[in-house]
Amino acid sequence: MEYLVLIISLAAVIAGADWLIDGAVTTARRLHVSDFVVGAVIIGMGTSMPELIVSMIGAAEGNTDVAIGNVVGSNIFNVLAIFGLTSLIMPMAIPKSNMKFEIPFCIFVTCLMILLTFNFFNGTPPVIGRPDGIVLILMFIIFMALSFIRDRRTFAEQPSASADETDSSLLLALLKAAGGLAILVTGCHFFVDRAVAIAHDLGVDNAFISITLIACGTSLPELAASIAAAAKKSPQMALGNIVGSNIFNITLILGLSSQVSPLATGGITIIDYMVMLGATLFTLICGMRGKSSRFCGAVMFACFIAYNVYLINDQLP
Repeated sequence: MEYLVLIISLAAVIAGADWLIDGAVTTARRLHVSDFVVGAVIIGMGTSMPELIVSMIGAAEGNTDVAIGNVVGSNIFNVLAIFGLTSLIMPMAIPKSNMKFEIPFCIFVTCLMILLTFNFFNGTPPVIGRPDGIVLILMFIIFMALSFIRDRRTFAEQPSASADETDSSLLLALLKAAGGLAILVTGCHFFVDRAVAIAHDLGVDNAFISITLIACGTSLPELAASIAAAAKKSPQMALGNIVGSNIFNITLILGLSSQVSPLATGGITIIDYMVMLGATLFTLICGMRGKSSRFCGAVMFACFIAYNVYLINDQLP
């Protein structure tokens, strides 16, 4: 029964995220936002909602390693699995503008998260406390502000829709987004409860289940959105979704979750953090030629498989 509830709740998470994204994208289009900002800010934030809800619930219920493990696992999945598979399907162009700002910013907040987690600045035991969370939230605000400032030319150049058309579309989009959010919240609540229960029944610790099952499950909306964007030849939207989601996972999700309860690292090891950082750095390396390749995609996905084999072996008696 627990597995059935897990599957149904995961389906609700995906459906709710899909509605939320559709509504958000329509809103963005009516407000004339560029494709990359739609991907990085609107879709990236929308597809990160499962991670946000799961991490907040985990923090509220005292499973703080679920909150951190969910973010670490999701970021690894986003790059190695999603970016890898998307590149295998259709190599993506990586513009110089993204190489100069979004990808370096993602690397920066990843390094900042690791330093804050291991308390490089104050030497206390490994934990993301409330002051650390405030720093991460500030990084989120800075990223949002800079993203829209950099996109201001797009706002100015695009034609405006009629007032009636805009009002009608915005109303429908907001209603769809609200409905999607309601389904998403409910689905995530049942998903995290069942996932943790199954982990305990199998004798698996929270850190492992959060960095694998929960992280991959909550990242399915990013996977679907990125593959669909690549198939529709919208690489900027796919790239923005991946990079934006990783930035939001670290800055907004850990920032807010740490305000609910200080986040102890639990069973998340330095190897997990280094894999997350290495995956993010690999994105920068792939973009140096201005385009991801199928070879890069294959290497990324192979690394994802190897990492999960390592995790499974580590859990075996």
